Amino acid sequence: MTRQIGSSAARAWLEIDLGAIQRNASLLANRAGVPVLPMVKADAYGLGAVPVVRALERVAPWGFGVATVDEGVELRDFGVTRPIVVFTPLLADDLDDAREANLRPLLSREAEITAWGVSHPWHLGIDTGMGRAGRRWDDVGPLRDLLATHVPEGACTHFHSAELDDGSVAIQEDRFSQAVAQLPSRPRVLHVENGAAAARRERSQWSVIRPGVFLYGVGSGPTALVSPEAVVGMRARIVDIREVRSGESVSYDATYRASETRSIATLPVGYADGVRRALSNRGAAIVRGRRVPVAGIVTMDMTMVDVTDVPCTIGDMATIIGRDGKEEITIEDLAQAGDLSPYEVLTGLRQRLERRYFGLPDGLDSGMGAS
Repeated sequence: MTRQIGSSAARAWLEIDLGAIQRNASLLANRAGVPVLPMVKADAYGLGAVPVVRALERVAPWGFGVATVDEGVELRDFGVTRPIVVFTPLLADDLDDAREANLRPLLSREAEITAWGVSHPWHLGIDTGMGRAGRRWDDVGPLRDLLATHVPEGACTHFHSAELDDGSVAIQEDRFSQAVAQLPSRPRVLHVENGAAAARRERSQWSVIRPGVFLYGVGSGPTALVSPEAVVGMRARIVDIREVRSGESVSYDATYRASETRSIATLPVGYADGVRRALSNRGAAIVRGRRVPVAGIVTMDMTMVDVTDVPCTIGDMATIIGRDGKEEITIEDLAQAGDLSPYEVLTGLRQRLERRYFGLPDGLDSGMGAS
């Protein structure tokens, strides 16, 4: 069910700033001096592919990146006419569906390139060190005769450690350049930089950049030259407050025991909503502008927090992600607390939560609803 923005009836909800996504994309595009090819796979990293694409259309992207044919078809059904690149290798059975939806697959093997044909655009995937897909950079030569007739529109590679500043980006770029030089002709669209790489540069030497998690508010480490605006908030109403006496426990396995009488509030969100179990006894929320710790194991539908020192009542709002007063909990904070990747936190935000979109200037926000 979809509620309008501003509804107070929801037990819990996500707030997604589409304007911030748009500005994060513009920030990188302006620095790079080339268009963006935004990654909107996995339902735009859990935030809703359709409304996110609608917002990103405003920055005139070259196209969009997805992981599966089904994701590409969803965008076509929505009305996207820009190029859509499928970055995960396809099985032979997927090729017809990809062709029918006018998607651009990443191909690297002779048989699949031949099967794809010469009438539809595609991109050559080149493995320069990631070690998961694509043609090895030093094994492109044998494709030369085939690529003279089956000409790729684009070619790309993927950095494995763009956030580490360990010199690997330069090595991989050099390998990519060597591979491109072996092709019978230079593809029209060359792309290598993810958001972390683009955030460390002033200009790009390639055709487009491929930001992903940066668009959705996750930064690229302390050595990045720019940081994104926050995009996501998660809020929940307190649905229960109870007194737990000294020695009594909270939640499964009794991992939390009160050393003295404590006041414990129950939030109606759990790991089925994206509050990861790894945050048990380690995470926090914000209630009335003050940070409160998670008490006990996070359950499927509920999370308990210790509000002993914070006067509050049933119905008050708790912030799991976002800002309340001077306190803020970011995606990175949750990831660090739970020993998780920020990507896991974002993509784990479940469809069960109502999504409230805002931030677009033309009043379309409330009409988007939940995707």
